Amino acid sequence: MPRRAAAVVLAILLSLSGCKVRTVQQVPAASLPPLSSTQMIVRVTTIKGEDVQFDPPGATVKDGTVSGVFKKGPVNVPLADVQRYWVQTTQVSTARTVGLVAGLTAAVVVVAVVAAEASKKSTTAPTSTTSTTPTAGSCPYIYSWDGERYVFEAEPYGGAIARGLEKDDVSELGQLKEEDGRYKLRMTNEVDETQMTNLTELWVVDHPIGTRVVPDVDGKLHTVSAPQNLVSARDAEGDDLLPWLHSTDHLIWEPPPVADAAGNVQGDIIMTFPKPAGATQVKLIANATTSLWGSMMIKKIVALRGRDVGMFYFALNHSGSVRRQLTAWEEREELYRLKVYVEEPTGWEVRGVLPGTGAFNSMDRILPLDVSHVEGDQLRIRIHPTAGFWALNSFAVDYTPDRPVRVEKLKPATAQDLQGRDVLPELAAVDGRYLAMPNIGDSADITFAAPSANAGTERAVFLHTRGYYKLHVEGTGEPDKATLKAIDKVPGGAARFAVSQYSQWQLASGQAQ
Repeated sequence: MPRRAAAVVLAILLSLSGCKVRTVQQVPAASLPPLSSTQMIVRVTTIKGEDVQFDPPGATVKDGTVSGVFKKGPVNVPLADVQRYWVQTTQVSTARTVGLVAGLTAAVVVVAVVAAEASKKSTTAPTSTTSTTPTAGSCPYIYSWDGERYVFEAEPYGGAIARGLEKDDVSELGQLKEEDGRYKLRMTNEVDETQMTNLTELWVVDHPIGTRVVPDVDGKLHTVSAPQNLVSARDAEGDDLLPWLHSTDHLIWEPPPVADAAGNVQGDIIMTFPKPAGATQVKLIANATTSLWGSMMIKKIVALRGRDVGMFYFALNHSGSVRRQLTAWEEREELYRLKVYVEEPTGWEVRGVLPGTGAFNSMDRILPLDVSHVEGDQLRIRIHPTAGFWALNSFAVDYTPDRPVRVEKLKPATAQDLQGRDVLPELAAVDGRYLAMPNIGDSADITFAAPSANAGTERAVFLHTRGYYKLHVEGTGEPDKATLKAIDKVPGGAARFAVSQYSQWQLASGQAQ
């Protein structure tokens, strides 16, 4: 039987400068608000994983049914079967300022959605890849100019909550289009935090026709020539997850932060792939992110430190030992770093670790794995995602060697912040200068000179950034030492804290059963 699961989502309509903005918002079924004249239901996802589309002017909700037309034929879906609505909003704006959160100005349209009917394996639909606005999360949001509008494409350096955790991020910009010899990006702060960007550059990659270029978890670029899909994927209960993990699509395996009947908060998924004879290395292609709830828990856990939060940041910034302890904790708990096991004659061996990303930066990443000890013609991989912390879209493998590619690294040609100030020096190199965006609504427009194409190749463009962010936490009151100790010392303590927070949120929002 379906059960009620929750997702906390803020769908925000941005006002972008002088361009049309078409936003496809994902709205959980229990919380569809009244629609305006500029909005229409363009599709629904059912609890069975069906993707049902509607032609303009979209679907209507009446008498317990979602009704519309698709390819001139009537379509009717019972409300009880709807897991998620997709609501398209179109507007034309001439405002330069980007409105970002509820309560800022009347020009900002905010839809708060808080719960969804979901199947046993609760999923959330991904944000549209063609023209979207992110809904929450953290880190800067990067928008690419696609020739008609800015579209959301990247959410760099997720989890780097202190200068001591500053890191590089490489994200593909699949929607970015050259216009008048320029590439144009917009970076925005849409979350209650201070964002510090040290470097922004583009990597323009010309690669052999018929290949893809995908970054690995450390930012190194690899070619993918012959990807092979999953053969099977099952969880500990034997349920078939192949429909959810087979391809990058609207189906994402994302169970809520709820313990199972035995009190377990960690999943168990075994995936099977083909393996050619003699293969010793494989590129695991994973499309997986930190979930929205997992992203929210970072701030919750930091806030537990109360007035000691300043000391926490100082330790992260100045102690390598503290940073190593944090990494070890992340791997132990598998909240933001997911261990990847390979089945070998000796049993299941850890052969890699998959870091989380920003909740909306769902892109393919490669994790190179040693498979030299694997016997037979199948590769079996195992993961233990913690409930409520991971959103898993797809997994594939590629055994082909990397092919040569041509990479041209572009420094920004121009960079201006919201007030028109030149911020190019802050973004040009890794140094002590940062583009600081401390306020919701801060933004910067960045351009790059596009190089000429090379004949006989295909082109991909990647954004390389380096930076960190600092959460806006009050830092007052007594630290919750008992909860912090359980999170730090007790295996599964952080996951159980997240489960309790989820339960409290359900009660407060009226979503509890």
